[in-house]
Amino acid sequence: MILIQEQVDLYPLTTFRVGGKAKYFVEARSESDMFEALRWAKERSVSVFVLGGGSNVLFSDSGWNGLVIKVGIGGVSDEGNGQIRAGAGIVLHAIVECAKDHGYGGIERLAGIPGTLGGAIRGNAGAFGTEIASAVASVRALDRNTLDIREFPKDTCEFQYRMSAFKKHPELIVLSAKLTLVPGKTPTDLEAVIQETIATRETKHPQRLSCAGSFFMNPVVSNESLRKEFELDTGMPAKDEKLPAGWLIDHVGLRGKEVGGARVSDIHPNYLINTGGATAESILILASLVKQRVRTELGVRLQEEVQMVGF
Repeated sequence: MILIQEQVDLYPLTTFRVGGKAKYFVEARSESDMFEALRWAKERSVSVFVLGGGSNVLFSDSGWNGLVIKVGIGGVSDEGNGQIRAGAGIVLHAIVECAKDHGYGGIERLAGIPGTLGGAIRGNAGAFGTEIASAVASVRALDRNTLDIREFPKDTCEFQYRMSAFKKHPELIVLSAKLTLVPGKTPTDLEAVIQETIATRETKHPQRLSCAGSFFMNPVVSNESLRKEFELDTGMPAKDEKLPAGWLIDHVGLRGKEVGGARVSDIHPNYLINTGGATAESILILASLVKQRVRTELGVRLQEEVQMVGF
């Protein structure tokens, strides 16, 4: 039996720590909870937003005039030979730790990424050359329109850079996934990589700050002279003709730019930070300024990685 709450603050449920209230809110801890919540909303013609770990979302200051369903579906099972089945509501780092304990490699470079497995699959989260897509064998998802459950083999998940079928088709809600990892690894060796990865993430940006990680996706840049400038500046080649959004933002002089408590990080310019007094509006204004400057001065269009809700 689900408990529908009313007028629930959303800001504590996001890493940005901003946003208004949800008119209705429920946590779905099982597939049956998800069914029941969706039926409840459908019977009342209430709009629905499905929330994962809150690490890649910006709620408006006016909140969400509908039902927010927080995915809390847990459970992790070792199916042997590098196979793990995990619920969409489990924090991604907990799955990295579980894989390590079983001597399964392949996702240790995802250590420290905030958010849940469901959100990671939806946005094909990645870091340090590894994407969650590399480990996904299949995804179990619910169609919110038909209430049918389907199993999506990896080749039907349409994984691309920060993209998947579940992001392209918002009616599909990730319930769980089966991961195929590399067995036979030593937990001690995996732990060393995990700790090194977390330490590297910390040098790029302190993880305790209120932000959503990378705000913009790294864009494809057709300007060859700009790509060469990046390579001369950093000593690294442009990957797949993409340039880091942070480098582009720094290039137009916006490192440290602040609007009403929202700030472009001094350490990682693709991080927009709530310094403590930001609102969703001030973050959005800052993001718009960044996009305009990069487009005007460099001819490059940035696209948000963060999902805007309620604007």
